[in-house]
Parts: sequence; C-alpha cells; structure tokens
Amino acid sequence: MATTILNKAVLYLRMIKFSHSVFALPFAFVGALLAAGGLPSKEQIFWIVVAMVSGRSAAMGLNRIIDLRIDAKNPRTKQRELPSGKISLKEAWLFVVV
Repeated sequence: MATTILNKAVLYLRMIKFSHSVFALPFAFVGALLAAGGLPSKEQIFWIVVAMVSGRSAAMGLNRIIDLRIDAKNPRTKQRELPSGKISLKEAWLFVVV
C-alpha cells in the first residue's frame, strides 16, 4: 500500500512539474525581499513557499484538466498522467480543489 501511495504521489508531482516550482522559488523570494524592504521573517518565508507552491500546483493541475482533450490527441503529450489514465479526471479535480 505504501508503494501505491508513493507511486501516486510521484504521478501528481510529475503532472504539475513540481521541479519547476522549486526553480521558481528564488523569484518569489526576490519579490518578498523587494516587497518587505529587507529580509522577511521565517514565518513569512514559510507562507511565501506555501502560497507559491500551492498556487502554482493548482494552476498546473487546472491547465492539465483544460488541455486534456488536446493532450490526448498529441503524440508528444498523450502519455501524460491525465490522457494516459494514470490519474483520473476526478482525482485531478480533487487535487486542484484541495
């Protein structure tokens, strides 16, 4: 069961391209530095990370849902998690909403 949960988590991370969220974090931190006029507190940094990763993840999930029909027809994208059925449309919506 643990392997199944881990495998599903990996599918979700691939669906939203989590590595791109990590890549975007420095830009969020620079924005926070400029907005705060100095170093933000640890609590502010925590919430910046949560907001940035959550917002981007929801947006990517919604984009995958919207593009599902297009991705299913495109040879390059038809193996993505949603068109291939590795993640169901219901699961993707649940991910976006939560």
